[in-house]
Amino acid sequence: MLSVFSDSATAEIKSHYAFRIFDFDDDGALDKKDLEKLVNSLTGEGEDSRLSSVEMEQLIQNILEESDIDKDGTINLSEFQHIISRSPDFTSSFKIVWGVYIL
Repeated sequence: MLSVFSDSATAEIKSHYAFRIFDFDDDGALDKKDLEKLVNSLTGEGEDSRLSSVEMEQLIQNILEESDIDKDGTINLSEFQHIISRSPDFTSSFKIVWGVYIL
């Protein structure tokens, strides 16, 4: 699995694994619950960083408007990969950086 995080992994492989990571309920689609959990994971779930319910609903609506090509209310793998293809930094940023730490 760690090879997906290497620089030599293709964008298709990386996007497939990213999709699986974000599909929290493992149903093959990113729905509103998955997107809400993803946003909370990225912003933090603390009171200072949590989006209001109105902000969350608007953000999810915007994400779906941009990403849900077939307008079924979810983002499937193909739609996710289409969005990732428009993000040139994805392939280089979806990686694990190993480092040596000296104390």
